[in-house]
Amino acid sequence: MSETITYSVPGMSCGHCRAAIRAEVSVVDGVESVDVDLDTKLVCVTGENLDDTTLVAAIDEAGYEAVRA
Repeated sequence: MSETITYSVPGMSCGHCRAAIRAEVSVVDGVESVDVDLDTKLVCVTGENLDDTTLVAAIDEAGYEAVRA
């Protein structure tokens, strides 16, 4: 069964930010979709057996700090 985890990523501001985060997070095991909302500064990750630590590391790899919302 799919679950959704939401992260606050205050450093996001443009399309490049969205693309970088999507690229890193979408390759994490179990991830089905990544929704990046620049207005609310939220990243919603949907998938199965999601690992919080791995997702935060993927967002960090894209160059942004994330906190679970």
